[in-house]
Amino acid sequence: MDGMGKPMRRGVLRRSLFAGIAALIGLATAAAVPMAVSATVTSSSHASAAATYVPPERTLRLGMVGADVLALQQRLAQLKYYPGPADGTFGSDALEAVWAFQEVQGIGADGVVGPMTGRALAHPRTYQAHDPGGGSLRVEVNLGTGVLILYNHGQIELISHVSSGGGYYFCNPGGGCAYAITPTGTYHTTVYVPGWVTVPLGRMYNPVFFIGTAYAIHGDTDVPLQPVSHGCVRVPMDIAAFFHTLVTTPGTPVYIYG
Repeated sequence: MDGMGKPMRRGVLRRSLFAGIAALIGLATAAAVPMAVSATVTSSSHASAAATYVPPERTLRLGMVGADVLALQQRLAQLKYYPGPADGTFGSDALEAVWAFQEVQGIGADGVVGPMTGRALAHPRTYQAHDPGGGSLRVEVNLGTGVLILYNHGQIELISHVSSGGGYYFCNPGGGCAYAITPTGTYHTTVYVPGWVTVPLGRMYNPVFFIGTAYAIHGDTDVPLQPVSHGCVRVPMDIAAFFHTLVTTPGTPVYIYG
């Protein structure tokens, strides 16, 4: 749930959101899911990543290029953090993957691969499932850590940085006000709508809804380290390009916790 507006009751806001988005449901069904740019986190270009990672001798950051950046990309992909193409260029995709890795490792997320992050990459801490019995295919969203974890056959297939509800009070242009909160609890995917979708609160890319047609996991060009959404779970655009192909819609369990 993402946008701006005028004061009204929260219930009116929610009904207006459902009405606005419901008209879009006919645009897509699970059977109409397009092929993803990259349907898997571990492509053949990543499969050759060494089993043992050697931390870089220099500090790596956005914009750098080189063999050590390529090794970083391969290592992140090996650990299921999607860094984009393994091309030896430290771009925004790799930056967001480093954020997610640092968030899971409990390292201050700054996107810079210095000595501490390098050592953690060599000896990473495995993410501990919150709902291990919740289904072999499931999504967990840890609001406190700021990550999404996708499990397939009970194994981690993808870990992504997210930005969730910012907690501020906002109003919808079409009427209704509420607090920007991502609701915790157990849900299921409901519908996927391809491409850019315009709703009363803004735009979302490739949304996979998990509460009716009001709250979604969706792509956005702005997925900062801070929680800033109106309640939806934002993921980076590169991940939103294929995330919908990794889940079943409707029906995949979605566990959201703080």
